[in-house]
Amino acid sequence: MIDVKAIIEIWKPRVRAYFSNFPWRNMLAFLFFLLMAYIFWLMLFFRRENVEGSYRVPVKYINVPEDVVFDQPTPQHIDVRISDVGSQIFRYDIFKPDTLRIDVGEYHEKNIQTIQGNELRYILNNLFPKATLLSYYPALIPISTSKLEKKQLSVVFDGEITTSGANLVTDSISFIPEIVTAYSSKKILENLTNALTEYTVFDNLKATSQFKIKIKKVEGVKFVPDEVEIYIPIKEYTEKSFDIPITCSNLPDNLEVKFFPSQIKVSFLATLEDYKKISPEDFAIDLDYTKLKSQEDGKIEIELTQSPAMIRNPRLSPGSVEFLFENLE
Repeated sequence: MIDVKAIIEIWKPRVRAYFSNFPWRNMLAFLFFLLMAYIFWLMLFFRRENVEGSYRVPVKYINVPEDVVFDQPTPQHIDVRISDVGSQIFRYDIFKPDTLRIDVGEYHEKNIQTIQGNELRYILNNLFPKATLLSYYPALIPISTSKLEKKQLSVVFDGEITTSGANLVTDSISFIPEIVTAYSSKKILENLTNALTEYTVFDNLKATSQFKIKIKKVEGVKFVPDEVEIYIPIKEYTEKSFDIPITCSNLPDNLEVKFFPSQIKVSFLATLEDYKKISPEDFAIDLDYTKLKSQEDGKIEIELTQSPAMIRNPRLSPGSVEFLFENLE
């Protein structure tokens, strides 16, 4: 086994001797002159003219009416190449150019449908006021629009919701707002029946929750708003069970029916606030004589014919019973 401590003790004097003989003075002098050279280079760079730089400028379109759509795809950025003094190029490299904001409504008032040539160079020069604009791409920005039809659509959730422990979703989920407006051509809107959310999974929820959720994009359709809030009501549930007797309706007076077993265990979930309000009298398992008569094997599946609306996940045990008719005459 290697003795690490012994190895360290062997190498410690050698390392100490190496650094004690190291020419620190020469190294510090070298670093000093290297720093000075860098400073002089920066000074020359900052004073140097016609230094070139290339930048990707993001484009944002503002003042666009909700009921219109662009006729052509609009660029989301412009690649610009400029020349300027070194200090300005250095500043652009560090802080990046501002976003190019295009006021669509203002251009439409001037009857401008495409921004190009001198107009485009003018707004780019405003971003780089002292620079020389060498080139840019794309060379034009189309901003022509067309009026759209609109349709009110209900929001529908697409996804999964799971809860933790004894918690369950108590009621239907809802949205704020519940209705969104879809803008598109008449033909496309005819095929839209609802506004589907993006597929989302809400996992392990423990209490009533509210989240923001996006409306799923549909090609050629603009949704307003394109984001809603989903409200998920959740309460804690507890399990309870009762033994409920089986009854038979429409039984002739001369017949009696016996069930095996005669009672069914009904288990269910209820919220803590409803737990004490529920009693066995709220449940019924009633089988119709005509249905029993049609079962030749003397066995029938059973189901609840009466139960409180506030219970969840009712389960019957057993799920079927045997029966026997007896003649009273």
